[in-house]
Amino acid sequence: MAKKISSATASRKQLARKGPLSRATLRLRIVFSSDRQIGPGKADLLDAIARSGSISSAARDLGMSYRRAWILADELGRLFKTPILTTAAGGAHGGGAQLTEFGQALLAAYRRIEDRAAAAACAELAAFEQDFHDV
Repeated sequence: MAKKISSATASRKQLARKGPLSRATLRLRIVFSSDRQIGPGKADLLDAIARSGSISSAARDLGMSYRRAWILADELGRLFKTPILTTAAGGAHGGGAQLTEFGQALLAAYRRIEDRAAAAACAELAAFEQDFHDV
């Protein structure tokens, strides 16, 4: 059985490998308007859907309800004109969900932005590392 990954844990980018910054994490959310955004939860959901091929399996892996996963996927899908997911209804042969090429590219872009932001935060905070209390 695959290990369950909590959404909060999976979506944090560690800033460094050692020292006080190794215990610091970054959570990045890109807000287009109050109800339209891409953040770590939606990115983790897309990752889980890509791995499992199913919204319900992805929800279980992330410890969230199917309804919550569907709402997040729908919110993300309404951000763009191009579909992010393809879905097939369940039934005798089962259903499923897959990321489209656009969805894969979007997820990859978000992860690159996240990595670059974490690197920038680490670079900026490194000068203060000796002054951190034991965090």
